[in-house]
Amino acid sequence: MRSLSPLKFIVLIAFALLSLNAFGQPGGDPGGDPDVPITGIELLLGGGALLGLRKIIKSRKERS
Repeated sequence: MRSLSPLKFIVLIAFALLSLNAFGQPGGDPGGDPDVPITGIELLLGGGALLGLRKIIKSRKERS
């Protein structure tokens, strides 16, 4: 088993401590209007679903 260099060890410890700090952030109600308009990711998911459906229909027509 290889040992870690001192720099790699320091970086590893720093990432471990940063991740612990990220999980310790307080949650809660952000307030305001909770409704979120359709953003880019929903449009991409819908487009992918339509393309997949089109491919399935096309493959079924070719089998017939």
